[in-house]
Amino acid sequence: MSRFAAIDFETATYGADSACALAAVIVEDGRIVQQLYELIRPPTRTFSFTHIHGLRWSDVQDAPDFAAVWATFAPALREVEFLAAHNAPFDKGVLNACCNRYGLAVPPQPFVCTVQLARAQWNIRPTKLPDVCRHLGIELVHHRADSDAAACARIVIAAEQAGWCFNP
Repeated sequence: MSRFAAIDFETATYGADSACALAAVIVEDGRIVQQLYELIRPPTRTFSFTHIHGLRWSDVQDAPDFAAVWATFAPALREVEFLAAHNAPFDKGVLNACCNRYGLAVPPQPFVCTVQLARAQWNIRPTKLPDVCRHLGIELVHHRADSDAAACARIVIAAEQAGWCFNP
């Protein structure tokens, strides 16, 4: 079993640096040991995806910016072997763009994509997060960063229990 973090971002716009929520779930030896969730004030007031995640400018206008939020997340993520995300290229892109915008170091850990993991481990199709969660019996409130990250963590835990092993 490994030590990893499942992460999930919600974004305000199509801009990769427009994170408005971040969650991380730290897993050690197959158990969730820490959960972090913060709203983030994005660089602009524009919100294009309220219809998806329900967040508006009024929800985040007094929230810290990404740099301040990352200062609380980064220490928890330092000791993980890998980061997991459902559709990892999206979350990796948001993380990289936000770190670059604020002049922060991008975490060095590799990403594991639970879309690819679900296909390889169980041949699940389609592999949208609700579909994978339904197949595995995982509770989900979709497009809530904390719920999405917890579900992603549980997908990796289930894969590890089924014999999958992280291999960088």
